[in-house]
Amino acid sequence: MTIKIVTDSTATLPKELIEKYAITVVPLSFSIEGVIFTDGDLTLSEYMDKMDAAENLPKTSQPPVGVFSEVYHALTADGSTVISVHMSSTLSGTVEAARQGAMLVPGNVHVVDSGYTDQALGFQVLEAAELAEAGKTPEEILSALAKMRENTDLFCGVSSLRNLVKGGRVGRVSGLIGSILDVRVVLYMKDGALSQFKKGRGAKTFKKWLDEMADTLTNSGRKIKEIGITHVEALDFAETMRATLQKFVDLPIQILETTPIIATHTGRGAFALMFVYE
Repeated sequence: MTIKIVTDSTATLPKELIEKYAITVVPLSFSIEGVIFTDGDLTLSEYMDKMDAAENLPKTSQPPVGVFSEVYHALTADGSTVISVHMSSTLSGTVEAARQGAMLVPGNVHVVDSGYTDQALGFQVLEAAELAEAGKTPEEILSALAKMRENTDLFCGVSSLRNLVKGGRVGRVSGLIGSILDVRVVLYMKDGALSQFKKGRGAKTFKKWLDEMADTLTNSGRKIKEIGITHVEALDFAETMRATLQKFVDLPIQILETTPIIATHTGRGAFALMFVYE
């Protein structure tokens, strides 16, 4: 049995791994002052410049049901099974569009809500791809992904709440006071739910949180399988995080730029830190 892997463009993955495992990436889209772009048309730097110059915050859109249907038709035409892993349903309707698209094809398609986004989604996609290459069954792969979801933590730091407020995301974050725009906030995502983890004013907020995180990991005794870091023009702090946390994991920590879709809501200076535990 051949198993093919599909995801969406919010899965932050190195291009070489996408190519190595022949992962199909279905892109989301965004519009800036009425001009529609497909995620991937612009580099993150180009996108941020256009976003800053625009009067209104860009609007992001999930892939249409028909696009998923076409992708699944093509991939299952030879009898292959598809495992399609997507960003959390609490953040986007992408996974629901994928499910509807799967219902329109006769082939065997398993749609998975990762409960996350960014590299935390990417980790699940790569796990599925590696297991598929190793000859595991769809049931074994789906079980492994469920276990990985349970053992994943995602933290996101934003330097300003302005984009979250404009994009209507603040209401989805438990405990977050939307009227305080210029505080630095660390959000925590688990099982699709976003909550406020830490907030404060000034650059020291993130460094204090990082030091506390290192202390927690030192005393927790939990074995970490992998750590991922992404950022939106926050490379200096991303490197500080890697230098602080590399000792807790055997695999090298990758630092990647996140996607324009995610950057729309986080703004400049944001970062994400993701853990997968054994």
